[in-house]
Amino acid sequence: MLRITQFSKTYKGGKKAVDDLSLHIAPGDVFGFIGHNGAGKTTTLKACAGILDFDAGEILIEGRSIKAEPVACKQGMAFLPDEPMLYPYLTGIQYLNFICDIYRVDGETRKRRITYYAALLEIEADLGNLISAYSHGMKQKLALVSALAHEPRLLMLDEPFVGLDPKVAFTVKQIFSDFCREGRAIFFSTHVLDVAEKLCNKVAIIKAGKLAACGNMDEIRGDRSLETIFMELSENA
Repeated sequence: MLRITQFSKTYKGGKKAVDDLSLHIAPGDVFGFIGHNGAGKTTTLKACAGILDFDAGEILIEGRSIKAEPVACKQGMAFLPDEPMLYPYLTGIQYLNFICDIYRVDGETRKRRITYYAALLEIEADLGNLISAYSHGMKQKLALVSALAHEPRLLMLDEPFVGLDPKVAFTVKQIFSDFCREGRAIFFSTHVLDVAEKLCNKVAIIKAGKLAACGNMDEIRGDRSLETIFMELSENA
């Protein structure tokens, strides 16, 4: 589904954000990507989404190169940044229809999907309001509905649980589980280690741009908590 091979990214000034990273996210995976602020998580996600260019390596989405075939790659995926970039002077429903127009989702299908996900995320009553009046949590919920409305095969998210109340966070976890049971895949970064531990079947830990650990959750964790593993890796040079 998503294959990252020897990916490296250096910013102007010589700062190497990610160094020789290789990961494979397969159909059905809920893949957690963990690391401190500045470790390279957001850089990796943005490169996978085709937002950032990169120096070395290859990123393939369903066998297609994000560099060589960006439009084809983006048709089958969705990316949500940690701060949703929405249009404040559209209403929620206008924004959702705009996204569905881009992905050519027909009227009946979009109505069914928007109704379903908006109800699950308890935002249906707010869709007629301007996005400028939305709280951060409401914007996150709207962005998630927009990402799911075209039924992507790959969903990538940067810190999707920040700002969500516990009830909505629980619903989002259920949506993610159902999403991947259908043979699709999720790749997301998070600081919430207990969420990753309970939700993900695979996890990667990145430290200072380099891969520190990667594998099945049970293999990485063993008889310890993910928090313990993460702290040990963080403390070791």
